[in-house]
Amino acid sequence: MAANDEKSSLIVPALGRIYENIRPYTHTILRVTMGLFFVPHGAQKLFGWFNGRPIEEYVKGFGRMGEFWAQSGWVYYIGSLEFFGGLLLAIDLLTRVVAIQLVCFMAMAAFVANAPRGWFWTQGGIEAPLTWGIVCFVILIHGGGAYSVDRAIGKEF
Repeated sequence: MAANDEKSSLIVPALGRIYENIRPYTHTILRVTMGLFFVPHGAQKLFGWFNGRPIEEYVKGFGRMGEFWAQSGWVYYIGSLEFFGGLLLAIDLLTRVVAIQLVCFMAMAAFVANAPRGWFWTQGGIEAPLTWGIVCFVILIHGGGAYSVDRAIGKEF
């Protein structure tokens, strides 16, 4: 579709120029936002910030998914993935390596940990982790954006 056709199909054509100017930054905005959303969750587990609980309580919570998950190593791994992985995603370093892990983690969170509580995030259901997982999947597929450390060093992992 030609640019003129796209602009003419807008309900408010004057916004077309704004959309065009912002478009190159949208992937970066999405990636940075998503990465930074994970950071406080990791900080809760690793450092007890933001009303975090003791590790033993997280281990107990993970244990509800099965005995295999009831180990502090999983809490430290997930906390590190959320905190450090979130920071890496925000700066776009090792983007695909982090994104695939977040996709898998969010799938587990949605379909194993949260599924028994239904759909709605307000009741601890799958809605939020599924949405986060889909966003991370989009980031995984798109990889490093134009404004990324991965792109600056010339490597996309």
